[in-house]
Amino acid sequence: MRRTLVLLIVAALLLASAPFSISLAQTFRPVVRGKRGVVAGGHPLSVEAGLRILQKGGNAVDAGVATILAASVIEFSHFSFGGEVPILIKLTGKDVAVVEGMGQAPMKATREFFVNRVSRTNGQSGSGDKATMAGGKPGTIPSTGPLSATVPAVLDACITALDKFGTKSLGEVTQPAIELADGFPIDELRVQYIKTRAPVFSAWPEAKRLFLPNGEVPKVGDIFVQADLARTLREIVAVEDRAAASRTAKQGSSAGKQTSQNSRQAGLVAARDYFYRGPIGKRIGDYMQTHGGLLAAEDIARFHARVGTPVKADYRGYEIYKAGFWTQGPAMVQTLNLLDGYDLKAMGHNSADYIHTLTESIKLALADRDRYYGDPDFVKIPMGELLSKNYAALRRALIEKQRASLTQQPGDPLNMKAVLASAGQRLSRASSVPEVERANDTTCVNVIDKDGNLFSATPSGAWLPAVVAGDTGVLMGQRLQSALTDANSPNVVAPGKRPRITLTPTLVLRGGEPFMVLSTPGGDNQDQALLQVLLNIIEFAMNPQEAVEAARFDTQHYVSSFDDHEFLAGSLNLEARIADQVVADLKSRGHKVTVQSAYGTTSAPTVVVYDTRNGVSSAGADPRRGRYAVAW
Repeated sequence: MRRTLVLLIVAALLLASAPFSISLAQTFRPVVRGKRGVVAGGHPLSVEAGLRILQKGGNAVDAGVATILAASVIEFSHFSFGGEVPILIKLTGKDVAVVEGMGQAPMKATREFFVNRVSRTNGQSGSGDKATMAGGKPGTIPSTGPLSATVPAVLDACITALDKFGTKSLGEVTQPAIELADGFPIDELRVQYIKTRAPVFSAWPEAKRLFLPNGEVPKVGDIFVQADLARTLREIVAVEDRAAASRTAKQGSSAGKQTSQNSRQAGLVAARDYFYRGPIGKRIGDYMQTHGGLLAAEDIARFHARVGTPVKADYRGYEIYKAGFWTQGPAMVQTLNLLDGYDLKAMGHNSADYIHTLTESIKLALADRDRYYGDPDFVKIPMGELLSKNYAALRRALIEKQRASLTQQPGDPLNMKAVLASAGQRLSRASSVPEVERANDTTCVNVIDKDGNLFSATPSGAWLPAVVAGDTGVLMGQRLQSALTDANSPNVVAPGKRPRITLTPTLVLRGGEPFMVLSTPGGDNQDQALLQVLLNIIEFAMNPQEAVEAARFDTQHYVSSFDDHEFLAGSLNLEARIADQVVADLKSRGHKVTVQSAYGTTSAPTVVVYDTRNGVSSAGADPRRGRYAVAW
């Protein structure tokens, strides 16, 4: 017995002195770790594409772009090639940059058009003519169909990222996507999406031909082929190859590395122009014009994805970067500024006080989003005031500890007042758009390479049900629905204007050094989920997998960015793993609580954390909606 006791004491001492900690939390998946890089995204074959590029010497940007393009083929339930993608990038020794991958509204997309347009059905008759394809109710911007399309932004955003920050050619990073377009074994999720959305897209001949081969829903495991899209991708790559070879021939081989770089850039520019200013853009524009849409070839030719400046929150020694006010990203900065005045750790993870404080802070930030955010090219936004710590301190005083707010309270940043006196109160209103037409989804891509370069993207748009632009194979997006027809809104629809979007990648530094990238699907709730994952790591020392799997909550106390823009005042959705006494406490404070299933939130983040001490990247991938991470 004495010997056993001695052995137990020795074992305990060894464990206490070990240079690692043992997590007692149980997760569905392990943390994924690698020394040479990590890629995280929405499908195993998407992340494999990115890993393949890392293994061929590409950096985080090359791998991220390859993952986006692969996802644009295989994840058509959530995102495809005709959609949009904001991207955050941090290269070693460089500032954080934003690739503004959001297309503009067509020049024919006036507010008056949507307010006054004739009532049209949404594709239920099956004829596929202009009227049935237009979609939506009079006075609204449709959720589906040709009228909801903005300029496809994915290709230009990817080329811009490669040109400014990458090392590989478009052909190299597109090869996995081409292989997938030639055919991949379709899974249960995609089959289910096709089955449930068929009543809408079956009215559109090209979409019906693609997604219902031989007139039937594909079976799980069938090889799903997108021959038209594969041909389009090959055309683009062939143009790049010819342009690069021509530049090399003109310069000769003596210039070495500079010649190679010039040739690469010439190829990228030629590929971009072939899509946006050449025959593909014309074919897309002509198709949309003749099938009830507003988008024209001239709209596509006018677009170019810019490299912009991010916004930033300083929180507990971390620098959290988000895209600008053309997205909802600055709302996370505002929320963190509000939370900076609380001891969240002392409240306890997912306690009633914690959930209440986060929820009330989120409500205030999203009220400002709805009141002030829009395309900065069209509206003047009080950016500095909205993001200031002083403004947050004024707004923080509105949060009542024991009572939930049931009204929307935008502030008055220009006059540094907590509440905008002239703001009208919104009434709770659920959406009346049929569920089959309310499909809106997204995926996520996060990459860190061996050098600590960071890449975070939120690809979205052109999800099922989607119009397929003729023989190009390009699915058209639905993002124009995020604009409003309210003439007083900064997000009112206008020709050439970007709708303010929910897509919100996130990049985090610690003391100026690379630390973390994270993004998620989830529409308006994206920043709510990302905020909780961020705090799980920063405040509660969870590992990446624990952070994404932990029980979450969200509110829909905002003007929805989709469909007919519902507003559910005081709503609070809680996953069933949150303690019963916490649920009861929150109800007593006036929250309109809905208890969901144990893993019922719509968001599904991936997160990658970088350790500057040893160069190891660690990733977590949410199992709620099938996220994946791979390491090398």
